[in-house]
Amino acid sequence: MIPLDLSPNLIHQVYGRILDAIVDRSLPPGHRIRQIELAERLGVSRQPVSHALHLLHRQGLIAESGRKGFQVTRLDPLRIRQLYQVRGALDGLSARLAALRLKLDASGRAELERALQVGRDADDTTPLATLIGCDVDFHRAIYHLSGNPVIEETIGAQWPHMRRSMATVLAELDYRASAWAEHEAIAALILAGDADGAEAAARQHAITAGEFTEQRLSASSQAA
Repeated sequence: MIPLDLSPNLIHQVYGRILDAIVDRSLPPGHRIRQIELAERLGVSRQPVSHALHLLHRQGLIAESGRKGFQVTRLDPLRIRQLYQVRGALDGLSARLAALRLKLDASGRAELERALQVGRDADDTTPLATLIGCDVDFHRAIYHLSGNPVIEETIGAQWPHMRRSMATVLAELDYRASAWAEHEAIAALILAGDADGAEAAARQHAITAGEFTEQRLSASSQAA
């Protein structure tokens, strides 16, 4: 991890850098986190690291381990499937609303088209972190176009966990292609104003991703 410059939002920078390391498995599940080591690697004092770790702890991304220590939690396959079931309902709703108000929001349509193009430009050499960012941006564009901010507010707290789950499945080259093909299909239905089709496609996309992630996580835990 690259050392950070001091700034007023240093805690959030430290939080983001540690979260990125958890997502890309630089800090793998079960890894014991040492505040002093993290502070040295990031070039900051222990105080912002301590605050950031407590934020991550409240989100369930790290757990207490030993005296005043933490370790990276492991993804629970069942929990991930349940999370994607809820996300499927919200994604379906957001896709429906986006299709219905498409003509009323030119900037929202442009945002969706930009996110779609960025994803198209990705290939097998694109870094995993970039792919995850493309995936998140695509879905956020739909949430914005839906015109209902409560959808993203509801999902927002779960994005760190979903980013971790995305890393599990997007590491598979075959799944990268199929996932973006599904994105293309969802976007096409939204841009065509097909509310029913967009809702069904978005919901099924989330359910499929959840099932695939659960299978991968279960297989990994059994192999371990």
